[in-house]
Amino acid sequence: MIPLTVSKLAEIIKSKNLPAVSLQIASVSLDSRNIPKGCVFFAIKGENHDGHDYVSKAIESGVVCVVVQKEIPGVDKSKLLIVDDTVLAMGRLASFVRRNSKFKIVAITGSAGKTTTKNMLSAVIGSKFECFASPKSFNNNIGVPLTIFAAPDDCEIVISELGTNHIGEIEVLSKMIEPDVAVITTVCPAHLEGFGSLDAIVKEKVSITAGLKKTGKFFVSGGKKELLDYCEKNNLKFTTFGTTSDCDIFVENIRLAGDKSVFTVEGVEVNLPLIGKANVENASAVWAVAKHFGFSAVEFANAIAKIKPVAMRMEILQFGGLGVISDCYNANPGSMENALQSLTLVARQKKKRPVFIFGKMGELGGESQKLHTELGRQIAQYEIPVVLTIAGDSALAAEMAKKLIGSDNAVAIFENLDELTHNLHKFVKPDDIVLVKASRSQRFEKVVDELKGLFA
Repeated sequence: MIPLTVSKLAEIIKSKNLPAVSLQIASVSLDSRNIPKGCVFFAIKGENHDGHDYVSKAIESGVVCVVVQKEIPGVDKSKLLIVDDTVLAMGRLASFVRRNSKFKIVAITGSAGKTTTKNMLSAVIGSKFECFASPKSFNNNIGVPLTIFAAPDDCEIVISELGTNHIGEIEVLSKMIEPDVAVITTVCPAHLEGFGSLDAIVKEKVSITAGLKKTGKFFVSGGKKELLDYCEKNNLKFTTFGTTSDCDIFVENIRLAGDKSVFTVEGVEVNLPLIGKANVENASAVWAVAKHFGFSAVEFANAIAKIKPVAMRMEILQFGGLGVISDCYNANPGSMENALQSLTLVARQKKKRPVFIFGKMGELGGESQKLHTELGRQIAQYEIPVVLTIAGDSALAAEMAKKLIGSDNAVAIFENLDELTHNLHKFVKPDDIVLVKASRSQRFEKVVDELKGLFA
């Protein structure tokens, strides 16, 4: 991060006071246990912890100054910068750092595929440029500023996710970081609890252009009519990517295998070490951005062949003879359909019995019951022989699947996750292929851990 005097920091974040400190700050921390040299500590109040409770510890650890929303009893006021909102103050600092740094920014949003696309793009772009990508899923009003602060001094391109669960969030983040390139991976019913409709989701995702530089490039999935119609209606200039030739930039000759996906770009064969059509669509987004930055098809193919799967996102694991597809990080109707399609494909190619263990798709609001019932129809369509879930809306999917599939298949609904894991041995065989999928809040990685204990 570019170094700043404390007085300049106070000006940027609109501090109500100027502490008697003449030192420079060169890093930011929210964790009082991690105070690097030249650090400013922002006291953030979260759901479970309040950073104001750790101000004394941060000062003892050698912090240059502390940004707070209130005076702290017993703490030397000379090191405090007092603001109305520490999160907003951190965003102001991020905006200043971004505008005074030389790196370009690629911002990625979408209902699904953000993190996987970010990681793919980081691997590809990083093969040619000094590149920094947001850690994990740092995609909100805290994570995005931390990404900007953490970018190394020699960084040429920063890749940042922009996430949202309520109206207006992406616009704020986009204006904060002013991306040079904006990407929308896809749109589908997700976070309906905070948006109410797919149209509202589309509008929110497209607001990534709010801060896009005038010379910036806007890439959108060519497979989503609602998205394209909205962009055209609002006279936005955009470039489409996808898996069909009617997209501006596309991949073709797709062959999905049990352990990888193969396709071509401009006549060059690409081996993607990830499964599922959704990952091919993510790769088409990466190709579009890579091409924008001057990559040839050969350079793209060589770089993307080396990527690693993201933990708990269509991650293939092997426990003895048991195959497990761990996809426990996110679940919405679009990603569920892709996961079921991938399970069926892998099972057929590896000649294994498919097992589907799933939990609730979160944040669907009033549409939850309807969309879970529709999931049950999809399960039946793919004729999954073993289906396990827990009580709640996910049970609606299991009940519909059982009704449509018939009595030859094992469909079980358990009272809770503990009961499900304790009964896995009754349903799962050592040579099955098991898909474990749920929204992150469901903690279905416990199922993966139990399967490892049973079969590894």
